[in-house]
Amino acid sequence: MNQQEVRTQASQGGLISRPDRLTVLAFLGDPATEQVLRDGLGDLAANGMDVRRGTVRTAIAAMAKLQTPEVLIVDIAGEDQPLHALGELSDVVEPGVRVLVIGDTDDVDFYRHITRGMGVMEYIFKPITREAVARHFAPLVTRKTIGQDATRGGRVIALMGARGGVGTTTIAGNLSWLLGVIAKRHTVFVESDLHMGSGALLLGAKTGPGLRMALETPDRIDPLFVERAAQPVAERLQILASEEKLHEPLMYAPGAALRLIETLRVRYNFIVMDVPFLPMACNRELIECAHHRVVVMDPTLASVRDTLRLLALPNGPWQPQSPTLVLNRQGRPGGLTRKQIEEALKVKIDVVLPDIPKQLNESASFGEPAVVARGPLRQAIIDLSREIGFVGNRDDGLVGSTAQPGSVSGLFKLLGLQKG
Repeated sequence: MNQQEVRTQASQGGLISRPDRLTVLAFLGDPATEQVLRDGLGDLAANGMDVRRGTVRTAIAAMAKLQTPEVLIVDIAGEDQPLHALGELSDVVEPGVRVLVIGDTDDVDFYRHITRGMGVMEYIFKPITREAVARHFAPLVTRKTIGQDATRGGRVIALMGARGGVGTTTIAGNLSWLLGVIAKRHTVFVESDLHMGSGALLLGAKTGPGLRMALETPDRIDPLFVERAAQPVAERLQILASEEKLHEPLMYAPGAALRLIETLRVRYNFIVMDVPFLPMACNRELIECAHHRVVVMDPTLASVRDTLRLLALPNGPWQPQSPTLVLNRQGRPGGLTRKQIEEALKVKIDVVLPDIPKQLNESASFGEPAVVARGPLRQAIIDLSREIGFVGNRDDGLVGSTAQPGSVSGLFKLLGLQKG
């Protein structure tokens, strides 16, 4: 292939992959960013990933001597003249290299300038999350796009318990309250257990027949149906939940879950689903059509065993990353330690919730989520919200949140996180 053919290929989406070319080479300025990047991309780099400590200036010096990788990731945080530095970087890399940038500038004009005017393929700002890396960097590393259907509309989160009684509904309900009431994003909580679900009790809301009707007769699903079926909890939080008679099984219509989710995404910024992993077609479809899966476990040996089985499930078509792992009731007397659990799972736990039975029992009794009160549980739910793709603004009132204020509005629209 001659140089002109290489440049043509570069203009059409990147250099042809070669077996001797490193997949990812990254120059990062701090250990936290390095760890998140390794977690998000480590398993996706077919020909390996090399992460080095340094800045964009370090990358410029190295690229003048090294073979160019398929994907080059540089850290411009703290750089006085980032645009000038990126211009210098372009002079020492081959055409068609996919350059991804991490920085500390939160400005939509800056984002547009480097991505539209300087050839940078994507930019995310610190503090980065596995979610951001998986959604924006991973498809450019693997060359596998998620598709427009996944990026348009609200974000779908599926919470699965490793086994019954680990607190999945409590966490899902508190997450929904945080997003819908505290952060004021249009949110719907979907309780997929039509017979024994307790989500409505937790939120002090009513149940109705709408969810069952949607899953049994999908032809009836449209925006008006959803508007009437969802029961109000607060101004921007609704719930879809039922209390069906125990002797009346669900007559599920294949494809109904996907149609319901597609309709909900037009109306809500976040769809939070409590989905027990049971051998039912309805639950499988709900899990597969989620953007992000969250596995909730408690510090028991049985929970560790079942978590391993859930982590082994293949990702759905809209899921570019592995599930977020939540350890609930940490510190419970007689329970396993976090270190023991991580050694058994061979993966790190992403979010830890403390064992606070008194607070949670009072919350369940009075129908007011525990996340209303400031404390370690609220901070853990905030951490979980960042893992699943929420980015806070100044006026969200998320005390203790590490999310940056004044976030890039253009990026939010891509994420479906507009404030309503």
